[in-house]
Amino acid sequence: QVRLVESGGDLVQPGGSLRLSCAASGSMFRIYVMAWYRQAPGKQREVVANITSSSSTNYADSVKGRFTISRDNAKNTVYLQMNSLKPEDTAIYYCYQQPGYWGQGTQVTVSS
Repeated sequence: QVRLVESGGDLVQPGGSLRLSCAASGSMFRIYVMAWYRQAPGKQREVVANITSSSSTNYADSVKGRFTISRDNAKNTVYLQMNSLKPEDTAIYYCYQQPGYWGQGTQVTVSS
């Protein structure tokens, strides 16, 4: 059983930055695609970014150029660096590991 634990969510002003972390249990972390999703109030969960085992990355259009996903296989951890945050980035951010494991989520609120 894989356990994913997110951290780093907070209240931040528009234009600010946050770094989310997701620590995964299990010995096979390095071979799986990892991703960050988010869900805003009243909206469907959407993918923000993903990273393959070879560290190829993909981003939602809404975050390109502002967010960076990365992974440290030695620490079984995936990160999401979020810069130039906007109020519309406010959501619960979830970590995902193939083939279907989810973390509990961490709240990011962007507000002045």
